[in-house]
Amino acid sequence: MYLSLPWILLPLVSAVKHPHPDDIVDGLKNAVDCDSCQAALLAPLKGLAELGDSAFVHTLIATCKAFKLEDEDVCVGAITEQGPILGHALRRISPIGKTAAKLCEGLLSLCQPPPVTQYAVPLPAAAPAAPKLPVSTGKQPFQVVHFSDVHIDRQYAAGSDANCKKPICCRDFADEAKPPKEPAGPFGNPNCDSPWVLAKSMLEEISAHHTWSIFTGDVVEAAVWLVNRTYSEVTSDIELFNKALGATLNGPVFPAIGNHDSAPVNNFPLDATIGFDGAQWVFDLESSEWAHWTNDTAASEERHFSGSYSVIAPGTDLRIISINTVYWYKQNFWLYDSDTPAPDPRGILEFMVNQLQAAEDAGQRVWIIGHMPPGSQDVFSDQSNYYNQILQRYHNIIAGQFFGHTHYDEFEIAYSDYENRRADTAMSVAWIAPALTPRSGNPALRVYDVDPDTYEIMDSKVYYSDMQNPEYQTKPEWKLYYSAREEYGPLVDLAPTAPLDARFWHEVTEAFEKNDTAFQRYNEFMTRGAHVQSCDAACKKTTICQMRAARAEK
Repeated sequence: MYLSLPWILLPLVSAVKHPHPDDIVDGLKNAVDCDSCQAALLAPLKGLAELGDSAFVHTLIATCKAFKLEDEDVCVGAITEQGPILGHALRRISPIGKTAAKLCEGLLSLCQPPPVTQYAVPLPAAAPAAPKLPVSTGKQPFQVVHFSDVHIDRQYAAGSDANCKKPICCRDFADEAKPPKEPAGPFGNPNCDSPWVLAKSMLEEISAHHTWSIFTGDVVEAAVWLVNRTYSEVTSDIELFNKALGATLNGPVFPAIGNHDSAPVNNFPLDATIGFDGAQWVFDLESSEWAHWTNDTAASEERHFSGSYSVIAPGTDLRIISINTVYWYKQNFWLYDSDTPAPDPRGILEFMVNQLQAAEDAGQRVWIIGHMPPGSQDVFSDQSNYYNQILQRYHNIIAGQFFGHTHYDEFEIAYSDYENRRADTAMSVAWIAPALTPRSGNPALRVYDVDPDTYEIMDSKVYYSDMQNPEYQTKPEWKLYYSAREEYGPLVDLAPTAPLDARFWHEVTEAFEKNDTAFQRYNEFMTRGAHVQSCDAACKKTTICQMRAARAEK
């Protein structure tokens, strides 16, 4: 998950409130819609970028400092990291083109998403006329753990101030007042990322449920402004976490790459560019680190397909396809560096299609895992549309989709006909896991009950540790928060042998429309009972709409 607004644009956005003669500040003051954003803001930004990275970065840092928009170290660190990437993109595009409109929409919400560029994903074969679908024989389900967004802060300092002015707290910052206003406890705080001892406690809990696990990304903490958040720090964080997974869990883990698992954050270039390194070091690292859970073929795929891979889960006919969704992410500034962007950056969609076809040919079922849900507002509508084309073709063999990134406990439904979203057109569901990091709610993980014939989800149980428990800071207690089957099944009269599939979840959304008490329970579950935000009728309508929108443009 990313912070509420890209750090590179914080000085510009906040400067709207302050009179300033600079053309960029004037442009921001006048940027109230899409046209003005492109003409009055991006045009002068592009002109500044043309002067070179040094001038571009220096001007933005000076603005941030002058208006005291953030502490100086945050101004310097965030803009020094991200500024050159944005400057590179601005130099390569027209300020009034479609990519510029995407930039204004994705980063400032001043444009509507531009119409999707029409593109037919190449498919190797037509769908079978009479697909052979697996049938459950009622065997005992097996368990799979899904955890995500651990965001481990290796510099977390118990006793430091948990109520600070930085984007995350609980560190011994040099400019922090003493004594602390709110001393951080050893096992975490809602204003901070996860201390290692909290992550260790979670891994011990997973081992009690573990057959094998899926991890949907984001190992590294969110102190994205710090200049010491380098390749070496990210590498060390990933290596330490992977080592702990191997030492604590009694089965393999199948991971996906998150947007924080690089340096700078979100930094996944399409290729190595003059003056910039590519992201191949991330793929090489994970290929080596994950090989003992996957196999040599998957390790090679990770290196050559941008961190994506495919593997058969042990003792099953289930193919897990892990895809790198950061190449569809609006916060990855590298994706704005062309007025004619590629429809399939780094061939992620092509890799996915080839693996799905191989699974269909082999009579296998498939789980797709990735960090960012394709229906998220963080995803480019183009790539979400193209992903949906693949779902339409292969939905008969896709038993589940699993993502993280939002930090919320939620789901998204895909439909065969988005103009008629009904139970009989619901074709696939994306499960979005809650996070470990306390920044987004009580720490949590999911345990799925999986049918061994169909590989569909029969139940989803969320386990959490309540930060309000008086014993939490001594030893977190992990306990069952709720069972989706027990909580929502009675709302729709779910049959005892029926899976929690897309049809089920659509019927749950219909129940939410009629039963506000049930919906408010869901709203509470999203953050596991912490940071709960009130949700009125308008909020409820928007939330249910998002549940029915595994395609971002819908």
